[in-house]
Amino acid sequence: MTLVTLLVLVMLAGCMRQTQNPYRGVYLLLDTSGTYTEELEKAQRVINYYLGSLGAGDSFAVARIDSGSFSEKDIIAKVTFDGRPSQMNAQKREFAKVINLFIGSVESAQYTDISGGLLQAVEFLNETNAGQKSILIYSDLREELPEGYNRNFSYELDGFQVFALNVTKLREDNIDPSEYLSRLTDWQAKVEQGGGQWQVVNDLDRIDALAFD
Repeated sequence: MTLVTLLVLVMLAGCMRQTQNPYRGVYLLLDTSGTYTEELEKAQRVINYYLGSLGAGDSFAVARIDSGSFSEKDIIAKVTFDGRPSQMNAQKREFAKVINLFIGSVESAQYTDISGGLLQAVEFLNETNAGQKSILIYSDLREELPEGYNRNFSYELDGFQVFALNVTKLREDNIDPSEYLSRLTDWQAKVEQGGGQWQVVNDLDRIDALAFD
């Protein structure tokens, strides 16, 4: 390899690094069914973590999982952070305020359309054009749908990281642990078949495990 060829390769590598999209997008789905509303205060630790770590050009959204979650009406708060520090700080304060009001007044949902929420998350993050896309599902992962709802579809998750957070064990899981393991396995299969990466993080003291690749 000649010196000229080597220099050209180095220059091309530098150009590729510069053209890669550095922006991050995070979409957090909150289960609001049953007693899970009592778990939402713990979710604020995750929200505060991202409000502290995301920066200019990054996007963040928090949405609830309820009876029909494939809708923008279930997005509680969303933002793409401004490049001006003063404006970005104001956006973060307003975001935290909206979340606090929601958690203080949320009513329990009758159903849990996790599939619809995941589909909405994919749509939102694709529209942000973020280079790094993460979906966080704060739920026990038991899906219960209203009669007539069809959620038999595949996901397009290439380039997505999907984290299952605080997957609490249900009463029946103590009787038959295979029920709990089956929920985890089924959702992992759906995500990985769509080309996404899957990770379970139940210890919220390990929030750093949610870091991007």
